[in-house]
Amino acid sequence: MMDVNIEDLNWVKMGGLLPVITQDAGSLEVLTLAYIDREALEKSIETGWAHYYRRSHGRVMKKGETSGNVQRITGILTDCDNDSVVYLVDQTGPACHLGERTCFHKRVQRG
Repeated sequence: MMDVNIEDLNWVKMGGLLPVITQDAGSLEVLTLAYIDREALEKSIETGWAHYYRRSHGRVMKKGETSGNVQRITGILTDCDNDSVVYLVDQTGPACHLGERTCFHKRVQRG
C-alpha cells in the first residue's frame, strides 16, 4: 500500500471539497457519504476522530459533536485519482441523523 500526503489530494477538482465514504472498520459496511475540506481532514488525522465539512452549517464539525454518536478513525484511504477518501471507523451509536445504523437504509425501486 502506498502513502499519500494531504498535499497530493486533488483539492481543486471539487472546489476544495472531497467526498468521503465512511465505513465500519470491522464489517466494511458503508455508514455515510459526506464531504471534507483540508481543515476537516487535518483535524481527523490530528485527533483520531472523524471530522467533516458540513455544507448545511458552512463549517467543519466533529461527527457526534451534538449527538454523541462519534466515529473513531482506524484508517484513512484515498482512491487512485486522489479525489475521494474513505474513513475506516469504529462507530459509537447510529451513524445516521435519523437514528439508523447507516445512512444507506432505504431501498430504491422502480416506479
